[in-house]
Amino acid sequence: MRQPRSERALGHAVLVVGAIVALYPFLSILLLAVTPKSERVTGFTLPTAVTFDNFVTAWTDGGFGQALISSAIVAAGVVVGAVILSVLAGYAFATMRFWGKTLLAGFLLIGLVMPYEGLIVPLYYLLDGMHLLNTYWALILPQIATSVSLGIFWMRTAYANVPVALLDAAKMDGASRWATLWRVHLPISWPAVGTLATLLFLFTWNEFLMPLVLVAQNPAVQTAPLALSFFAGNTRNFDPSVTAAAAVIVALPIIVVYAILQRRFIAGIAAGAVKE
Repeated sequence: MRQPRSERALGHAVLVVGAIVALYPFLSILLLAVTPKSERVTGFTLPTAVTFDNFVTAWTDGGFGQALISSAIVAAGVVVGAVILSVLAGYAFATMRFWGKTLLAGFLLIGLVMPYEGLIVPLYYLLDGMHLLNTYWALILPQIATSVSLGIFWMRTAYANVPVALLDAAKMDGASRWATLWRVHLPISWPAVGTLATLLFLFTWNEFLMPLVLVAQNPAVQTAPLALSFFAGNTRNFDPSVTAAAAVIVALPIIVVYAILQRRFIAGIAAGAVKE
């Protein structure tokens, strides 16, 4: 049945309004970032001149080169570790029967709803006793632990979409559990794996509370959001245009990654929404 033109127009109008609302804050910051210091813009007013000196100042004074490297190291470690554990554990929950399966699923649900604020203080003392504070491990290990709950449920749902006929064929061919995972489940579930990796990258890159508490004393491992907070809060260096340029620098890797992976991301979301 063809959708009426009025309904399509209404749908397009809603999408346009949503896009404007979503893009307005970023475009406002971008315009402020390219505005010369001698000129100030408010709202969405276009500047009379464009300059990139603010980006150079922010990069030099804020030390964002090292901060971006630290964020990349932490994000890569969390994504790789959490995805590997989620792929394996999700397969176990989806295909195996074992004692305590329901109990473990309940613990995973607690991991999904437990706020960071309830974990950060005991986590600080735990890592302090392990002599891991102000190191990359202080950010990588806890964020892997907090990401695995989501990852396991995500992959278990993805594995549930694998056609039963393929699994029966693999059993008839004498495939082991490992062979079934690598040759049947994973090839079909790659969109879900890519979407999970993208989500974990975005969550990890934007994480602020853990770096603030666990690595604030070591500038060499401070992540980009934490460096941005310190830079913006420094009254000696405060300039709205330079601060906006620093915010764009920190957000740019996320935009690039999402622009590259958006098709795989949307495909993974759609695959998880429809069960064969």
